[in-house]
Amino acid sequence: MQAKAAVLYETRQPLVIEEVEVLEPGPHEVLVQYVATGVCHSDLHVITGDMPHPLPVVLGHEGAGVVEKVGAGVEWVKPGDHVVTSYIPSCGKCSYCIMGRPNLCALRDKPRHLMLDGTRRFRRGRQDINHFLQVSSFAERAVLLEDGVIPIRQDAPLDVVCLVSCGVTAGAGAVINRAKVPPGSSVAVFGCGGVGLNVIQAAQVMGAAKIIAVDILPNKLEWAQEFGATHLVHAAREDPVQRIHEITGRGGADFAFEVIGTPKTIEQAFNSVHRGGMAVVIGVSPAGTRISIDPGMLLQERILTGSSFGGSRQKVDLPMIIDLFMEGKYKLKELISRRFPLQDINRAFELLQQGEVKRSVVVYS
Repeated sequence: MQAKAAVLYETRQPLVIEEVEVLEPGPHEVLVQYVATGVCHSDLHVITGDMPHPLPVVLGHEGAGVVEKVGAGVEWVKPGDHVVTSYIPSCGKCSYCIMGRPNLCALRDKPRHLMLDGTRRFRRGRQDINHFLQVSSFAERAVLLEDGVIPIRQDAPLDVVCLVSCGVTAGAGAVINRAKVPPGSSVAVFGCGGVGLNVIQAAQVMGAAKIIAVDILPNKLEWAQEFGATHLVHAAREDPVQRIHEITGRGGADFAFEVIGTPKTIEQAFNSVHRGGMAVVIGVSPAGTRISIDPGMLLQERILTGSSFGGSRQKVDLPMIIDLFMEGKYKLKELISRRFPLQDINRAFELLQQGEVKRSVVVYS
């Protein structure tokens, strides 16, 4: 079968929109017809070469669609089911899944540009095309692992809830699952793009008293205020660490979340928390990035940790967030700045790089 897809052939070059062949799903695989996909910074890291990846590749990992066909042995979903994708699959059998940490599932250790049998399901002529995180939502249809799709309620708008497949859960989950922010806490957020706004929103939901948004772009600080920030710090005009210390008055914030991925902002986040505080890194750093911290601060029981997919239980937490959205208790529509057809996806990435959008969504007709 054929599908239109956006293919990356060379780093730092535009994606090529073209027809590709999509092969039939194998055992425990699912063919999904995508309705929409978010445009995420992680995809951009591959385009720029900051995240090395085998090429050519169909990127995209924040998808939502309808199951079109299933391979042998599939029991989790059936044709006609509405699904969102999980860029980290959850097998339910490995030690991580059994211990209740499915976001660290052992399937992550498999080559993510291939299906589990070591082959690909995209082809153009005689050339095989790689998958991205076994999701590849920058195509009208794709074959995914059964463990990489999550069935959701049929009445949820797929062109909105696609965002929970990465950015929403990565941000909100870091607050709810990883840091477990208690009511009354002070929270600093470094980076107020799509993921950072979900950190801010989740901190508000959890009852944080002070939510300090840090960014260098005025429009992002305005967005942060809309999503629940109580204090704004323009990091290009003032020292964010000093300002956070002034605002919190306790030698620093209880929690800091870094959503950019640069050494400077990671170090600033860590330096902004008080003794016993926690800094959580969410931002994706280019390969080879290193940071410098004072180990004496660790002896004061400051915690520097990371968060992968928001520490989520994918098959539970993603439908839960969608339920909260459907009940008017969580903002998703407000995260979408622009919608694009697939042929304009390169423009979506331009706006992402320029910091002009919270999130863009590609919608398939």
